[in-house]
Amino acid sequence: MLRNGKPDQAARYAMAIDLDRCTGCGACMIACAVENNIPPPEPSATERTALAWVRIERVANQGRVAFVPVMCQQCDHETPCASVCPQNAVELDPATGVVAQIAQRCLGCRYCVAACPYHTRVFNWHDPQWPAGMEKMLNPAVAPRMRGTVEKCTFCAGRWHAAKEKAAAAGKRELAPADYQPACVEACGARAIQFGDLNDRDSAVAKAAAQPNTFQLLASLHTGSKVFYTTAQESLRRSLTQEKS
Repeated sequence: MLRNGKPDQAARYAMAIDLDRCTGCGACMIACAVENNIPPPEPSATERTALAWVRIERVANQGRVAFVPVMCQQCDHETPCASVCPQNAVELDPATGVVAQIAQRCLGCRYCVAACPYHTRVFNWHDPQWPAGMEKMLNPAVAPRMRGTVEKCTFCAGRWHAAKEKAAAAGKRELAPADYQPACVEACGARAIQFGDLNDRDSAVAKAAAQPNTFQLLASLHTGSKVFYTTAQESLRRSLTQEKS
């Protein structure tokens, strides 16, 4: 909501992922799919055609293996996908800092897919099909997307709306941090993912983002990513940020 032309309770929601904790179990991917009504892949699906808002990259690093969860990085600066969309189907929400994907406006041109340097946008090649009975278990807070549209991680926007409604019902304007946590955060058994408001300096995610071992993927592109990663492995940080030694 806008008040006097300014976002009401403007926030900058972000994630911080500890790569030294991540085991690559994939629980975040499953939780994301269930929460956001992402259908099972077609039998013929490939890495390019399957729908997944989160992918786990396996990275070999000087004899060690690291797992890197990659989702929409919620770019702050000249958001690449938003800058190329002819339909205004991509918007940086000033109230949350989340890059919104508006399926009703998407015409499927896939300019945004080509523009995203993180390859986190996926195209619906088929209308969603659910195994018998599974359609009764869909999340009513999230509308399934149709064939010919692009989708991506939204930091579980349905949960944000639910938290807003809960706060409003209690006569409050501020969201309780515990009331808005994306599904992947809750599902991570290793507790490798933290989530919160960067504008709240006391939040765990703001403190994590300020740590010296924290970095952003492809930081040299200066997209202002709001997904932060941390690791004690200096060589891994350099490879993922594309910094020179």
